[in-house]
Amino acid sequence: MAFLRLGSKSEAFHREGQTWQCTSGLQSDITIEIGEMSFHLHKFPLLSRSGLLEKLIGELPGSDHSPCVLPLNQLPGGAKAFELVAKFCYGVKIELTSMNIVSIKCAAEYLQMTEEYGEGNLIAQTEGFLNEVFSNWTDTIKALETCEEVLPHAEELHIISRCIHSVAAKACADHNVSGCSWNGICTGSGLKTQSSLNDDWWYEDVSFLSLPLYKRLIQAVEAAGMRTENVAGALVFYAKKYIPQMNRQSSFKNLNPGATISIPTEADQGSLLEEIVELLPAQKGVIHTRFLLRLLRTAMVLHASQACRENLERRVGLQLDQSSLEDLLVPNLGYSVETLYDIDCFQRILDHFISIDQAAASTAASPCIVEESQLMDDAHCLSSLAMVANLVDSYLAQVAPDANLKFPKFQSLAAAIPDYARPLSDGIYRAIDIYLKAHPWLTDVEREQLCRLMNCRKLSLEASTHAAQNERLPLRVIVQVLFFEQLRLRTSISGWFFVSDNLDSCQDPNSVPKNGGCHQKEGSMDDMRERVFELEKECQNMREEFQKLRNKRSWNIFCRKKKSHHSDVKDCNAKSQHLENGEFGT
Repeated sequence: MAFLRLGSKSEAFHREGQTWQCTSGLQSDITIEIGEMSFHLHKFPLLSRSGLLEKLIGELPGSDHSPCVLPLNQLPGGAKAFELVAKFCYGVKIELTSMNIVSIKCAAEYLQMTEEYGEGNLIAQTEGFLNEVFSNWTDTIKALETCEEVLPHAEELHIISRCIHSVAAKACADHNVSGCSWNGICTGSGLKTQSSLNDDWWYEDVSFLSLPLYKRLIQAVEAAGMRTENVAGALVFYAKKYIPQMNRQSSFKNLNPGATISIPTEADQGSLLEEIVELLPAQKGVIHTRFLLRLLRTAMVLHASQACRENLERRVGLQLDQSSLEDLLVPNLGYSVETLYDIDCFQRILDHFISIDQAAASTAASPCIVEESQLMDDAHCLSSLAMVANLVDSYLAQVAPDANLKFPKFQSLAAAIPDYARPLSDGIYRAIDIYLKAHPWLTDVEREQLCRLMNCRKLSLEASTHAAQNERLPLRVIVQVLFFEQLRLRTSISGWFFVSDNLDSCQDPNSVPKNGGCHQKEGSMDDMRERVFELEKECQNMREEFQKLRNKRSWNIFCRKKKSHHSDVKDCNAKSQHLENGEFGT
């Protein structure tokens, strides 16, 4: 740590309670009062070094019987700073360090201790040492911390701005500098190079600053060209340290056991959170979505401002495709708690993502020639939308068992994702099935509206098999599932026939199959074609019968017909050897 020794005389002051006495042997002729502390001194050493004291002492009324009393309650740094100033005026040894330089500098400026009142006066001495302090990282940080004690005066003298500029320049400096340089990092066995440090080496050092100073430092490092990832990392570190509500279990696990930590109030934590959110970089991906959602939860608990919560929701929506289901399950903390999770919050986040995706799609739409980079961007957007679609389907399946989840909210969430974003409809089908099971009181119209949200063409074989036996689905949906399942079977078999015919045409025309193999194969193909034709006819008859059953027949008769048809499909599946049986897990 840097230091500067001034003066040559031995100690000439001693303290008795709240009083400082000079032991020079001469009777004191002036008493300086600062707060509860009194300094019994002599006029000449003081007025010979200070312009302000010369003026104030000259204005005091003369008295031959008692020393003059001069109050200096406005002195920056108080009695502690004046003690060193008085010793300097008497030529007594003092030591300037990074811990007292700011207060002494402010006191010297306040007392007008310029070169006019003696060469090498205190203003010049403190200015020279302050420049030395700015050359060292640790000393600069300590000096910046002490600015809190004399904030208005340090601000007026531009000491704070100089400290912040110095710290920002060092934090942004090239890490290839070696040796025991401005940061003061050395080891007992040798020097530690800057290149061996991580990008987060400065986070903890600056985290001891108060929020106003920290905020100005963050703005300074951004202006100096700091990477946004590093700026975001510093803010995350600061938030975790001073907002214990974010994680009560591990907020203080890295602190010393013997350290005394004053936990801020919830109001202070809320104000701090709002300030940090405003400082967060706006670029996508520089802050992990999990941390943003933790901030959002904490903002709800601490009753942060509406603007702060909306800001966080927009940030999460911007990178919703990087979220996980666990993080998105935000507990409902509203006054009128209806559902277990905050569905409205997720709806707003999803709306932000959809609006951004639509804006990107409209910007990309152009009649001009499409470049390869634009195609790659479009593919990335589509993959992001598909990831969000899976996330929404999983979220719906998680909240569907909640009996208090209203039909319009479930429908609105599910309908927010366009059909082209779902390569398969298994996820939305599973969520709808769980919701129908947990809400048996839904009307037939509402069931129909829910089932329109899924595309029966995109159901996998497992999901189609499950849906064909699902009594909770409307009859129309079951008919659609059976039709598309039969259509898929027909397409598969037709493709198999096409491949078989091509293989036959590639064989040697002069080769003669043995044991009548050709006739046997043609016979089996004819049987298969006949079976497919019968199956198509049966499905057509079933569709017509279903229309009659909707008004005349009971559900039990329909189930028997459906089971009979399903057994025929299974027989055909066994012959084609391309489809497998299975259940759709709910």
